[in-house]
Amino acid sequence: METNSNPIPFVEALREVQIVKISLSELERKWRLREQEAYARGIEDGERALSEQLVQQRADLRHLQNRLFVQLENTIPQVVRDCEQALIAIAWETARKVVNSVEITPSMIEAALDEALTSLRQTGRVRVQLHAADLSLIEGVNSPVLLKELGGERIRFESSPEVGRGGCLVYTDFGTVDARREVKLELLRQSIES
Repeated sequence: METNSNPIPFVEALREVQIVKISLSELERKWRLREQEAYARGIEDGERALSEQLVQQRADLRHLQNRLFVQLENTIPQVVRDCEQALIAIAWETARKVVNSVEITPSMIEAALDEALTSLRQTGRVRVQLHAADLSLIEGVNSPVLLKELGGERIRFESSPEVGRGGCLVYTDFGTVDARREVKLELLRQSIES
């Protein structure tokens, strides 16, 4: 070990100074001991900080989990409602396609006319509008419905472009009965949706 022979200047005279001789091995031992103590304190401080961080992360995770459960509770009923609406729409579209694909027969037209005419209780003039093809169909089979009378007056049948196949419009002095298939289907759809 080298010694420094240069004098150290002091502003005041040193008092009660003792020269302590410590061996290099003793100095190294003390240095290592302090280093180990500092290392142990660092580990403790790190473990404490990590523990606090884990506690905070667990609290954050619980908070996120609770928010997720609340959102699921709110979302599931909406998904159920959306699925119900989708199923109603599918059922409605299927029913509409089935009804529209059914072949129109004279008996079907007669049934629609009977249903519309039975709702009439008054006497007087009655005019029934049908799709041109439906009118031709029941005229072609000489349907007895064409000879019907209401209150002593014969019912007048005529074709109309406003009426689709399988339905009719009935006009009286007291109002109109709308028995068109598309109107009935729309009423059915509205009742299903409500």
